[in-house]
Amino acid sequence: MTCRILVVNSNTTESVTARIALAAQAALPPGCSVETVSAPFGLPLIVTRADWSVAGPATVAALAARRGQFDAAVVACFGDPGVDAARELFDVPVIGISEAAFHAASMLGRRFGIVSFTAALKPMFVDCLEHAGLAHRCAGFRMGPAFSGDPGRVAEERRDMILELCRASIEQDGAEVVILAGGPLAGLAPLLAPDVAAPLVDGTAAGVRLAAALAGLAPVRRPHRGRALAGYEPGLTALYAEGAN
Repeated sequence: MTCRILVVNSNTTESVTARIALAAQAALPPGCSVETVSAPFGLPLIVTRADWSVAGPATVAALAARRGQFDAAVVACFGDPGVDAARELFDVPVIGISEAAFHAASMLGRRFGIVSFTAALKPMFVDCLEHAGLAHRCAGFRMGPAFSGDPGRVAEERRDMILELCRASIEQDGAEVVILAGGPLAGLAPLLAPDVAAPLVDGTAAGVRLAAALAGLAPVRRPHRGRALAGYEPGLTALYAEGAN
């Protein structure tokens, strides 16, 4: 099996992209290659629903800039901004890490908990669960306080807190699997796993594995007519202008 996977960090923080790249490479099946890129514009950290709305066009623009260079794509932002749009516009599988994590966790246990570094993310995560149709499988959320530091350092700075939240999710909420939610936590799951009494799911790893599995099962692009798109990146503008092939 050979495939080229493009991983897009939907925020603009290069240190987060570097974390995601390491986690993606570690999860890569033999024979596959991966490229990880940041959003070409947008925010340093995606936190609110408003942030999510801004991140969608940035994510699709990153995909459009490399169209034809990948066989499957992973949107490495918990919340999956732009994923639904990308599935309409591209003829390869596009996987969001929240949806990938939810489905992977559902196959590892009946109930999964969601742990992240700040509770500000919860409304967006709830929306994602409902969109994926898996809210009934969620045992609950364990999330930290407000965060305003370097997103690329949050995994190290809040490692002990994340570990305790994982344990609380298992011991108090009854989670049989725990998802570490958010691109800035990429790569943390294998480090915490020896100290947690349940499987830990890293969304980036799950997304890369699923993308590799789905590459080659390319969907047919949904029909749409070419339209003029103003003010966006050239790749996205060209994609809209040509319409469906």
